Amino acid sequence: MTATTQLPRRSAEEQTRLEAALRDVFEHKLCFNELLGFKVESLDPAAPQISFAMRQELIGHYQHGRLHGGVIATVLDTVGGLAVTVAVAEKFNSETTEQVGHRFGRIGTIDLRTDYLHQGIGKKFTATGRITRLGGRIASVQMTLENETGLLIATGGASYVIS
Repeated sequence: MTATTQLPRRSAEEQTRLEAALRDVFEHKLCFNELLGFKVESLDPAAPQISFAMRQELIGHYQHGRLHGGVIATVLDTVGGLAVTVAVAEKFNSETTEQVGHRFGRIGTIDLRTDYLHQGIGKKFTATGRITRLGGRIASVQMTLENETGLLIATGGASYVIS
């Protein structure tokens, strides 16, 4: 097979199975995500999203009821990891759920920057990740976190090892 030969894309059934597996991993198997209440809103390869509702347990400043900065950094890192996982699944779109799952085990954060722009006030927050570069060994991602009104709470940039 030459480098230009394209393998057939995974079937619709296998894609559905992959998406269910990704949701399960990011919502339940990564137990800290479950504790924080993260839900996968979108697996769109251009901009996957994770959302969560504000709860008393997530408050970082008791007088103002603001979201804890650690929760903000965590959701940005998590959506960055989701963006990389979805991008890798798209890059290897002929692979099965198990094969992609094996690749997922090699993804890890190597650098994370969080810029806190506004107080974390809101009822629901949505984080979005966008791949800026997907190399053979390193992926770069830009992330945003907004509240339900669209106010930009934080931005982030991260690098992930993918092999």
